[in-house]
Amino acid sequence: MKYDVIVVGAGISGLLTALTLSKHGKKVLVLEKMHDVGGNCNSYSVDGYQVDTGPHAITHLAEGPLRRLMDNYFDYQPVFENYGHYYVRTEDRFLKVPSTIKDFVTFDVFPRLDRLAITQSITKALTLSSFGVDLSKQSVYESLPANLSKETYEFADAISYFLSGRSMHETSTQRVLAGSSFVRDSVTQEQFEEFIKEEKVPRPESILQSVLPSNLHTSLHSRINNVSSLGRLATNKVHISQGYPRKGLKSLLNALLYSLPSSVEIKTGCKVERILTKDGKACGVEADDLYKCDLVVYTGFASSLGQLVDDLPTSYGEILDGIVHSKSLTVWLGLDRIMDEFNYMGSEIWFKDTPYWAMPISNYDASLAPKDKQLVGFAFFLDENEDEGKGIKNAYETIYSAIPSIQDHVEMNHDQILVPEKAAVTLDGKFADIRSPVKNLYIAGTDTDKRSMGVTRAAYSVIELLKVLNEDDNLH
Repeated sequence: MKYDVIVVGAGISGLLTALTLSKHGKKVLVLEKMHDVGGNCNSYSVDGYQVDTGPHAITHLAEGPLRRLMDNYFDYQPVFENYGHYYVRTEDRFLKVPSTIKDFVTFDVFPRLDRLAITQSITKALTLSSFGVDLSKQSVYESLPANLSKETYEFADAISYFLSGRSMHETSTQRVLAGSSFVRDSVTQEQFEEFIKEEKVPRPESILQSVLPSNLHTSLHSRINNVSSLGRLATNKVHISQGYPRKGLKSLLNALLYSLPSSVEIKTGCKVERILTKDGKACGVEADDLYKCDLVVYTGFASSLGQLVDDLPTSYGEILDGIVHSKSLTVWLGLDRIMDEFNYMGSEIWFKDTPYWAMPISNYDASLAPKDKQLVGFAFFLDENEDEGKGIKNAYETIYSAIPSIQDHVEMNHDQILVPEKAAVTLDGKFADIRSPVKNLYIAGTDTDKRSMGVTRAAYSVIELLKVLNEDDNLH
């Protein structure tokens, strides 16, 4: 049988690809080497507790890519609970993460002079960004003033790790501005409809276009719009438009699966060995059988694409080799009681020595833990050269040092070592293009788009895929 599209990989990017293309009339085959679908967007049971594949905050839920895909393609939608706030835990304090200039000035975890210096640095960086200066190649460390205290550098390092998987020396200033919501991306319904419109009718020129050369009006228009983002220095909220799906991460996966039409076929336990080409064009894949198609969308690790496709250009192989991966550890602890230390909605950061990011997810939905018990996930980043056993041991020591009272109440523990995203957003890390050098072979996933994180970034990549397919007359 010949398919319109073969999607390689049934993670969240692959399934969103299959859903959207099938709703545009395509007959789609999804091939997944594992026996389960969803990838890092899933949940499963451990001793009566329902754990996710890593703790997740779903971002940009008001006007972001996942919202656009859900509104336009899902037949069923999960219910999202308001995320809550981000907090910082220290040895003797528990307080909200600063997100405005006023917050930083009064954030007395740091010395007063540090706070004043940081507010000046944030104001400078946001002003430069608002006027179009590219800060994606400037590290967080380079943006910070000199001679800060150890605690302040540790905090900057922790924030950098959780936004990029790398230290403040390898994380860009632009990444932190976006991750802290000082710079926001969104996808309006009007923008989305423009991306996927079937009739390509030229739009009339705006007044701005008619009086300025075409090479100037876009950047100037961007500057005019972005200056207003300086107002976020006073009003910014990191948690804005974020949520956690009721019934856990698998409810989002289930809503997607329930929305797939009969024109989508999924085969699990089916590893793709080769992407077939003919006359420079993708025409199928070799797995447990030969499958023919008009288009192939690859949603596995782009860095592995060279193992599946013959004769990729050397320059393209160098890009794929430059993709940086990060490794994370999540420690899930099931507690025999609901602890006062985790009496909040949201998540917390411990930034001393070994930083973690923690979420008490059963606070959103009590059914994720047995009655009157609690489930908390602690996420750490591991050095790729670090012994995993040593990293796990260090993680537990950090948790018990940060929250000594928790140790007496742990009745379940479960460790997950994951690659949280297929490409880390670092200063020198590469990303794959949606279009590959092979005609009708496209790529989607978290290694094709730098915006946001996790599920949201995957959704951004799928919207970009739809846009590119439309431009190539391969969507409708």
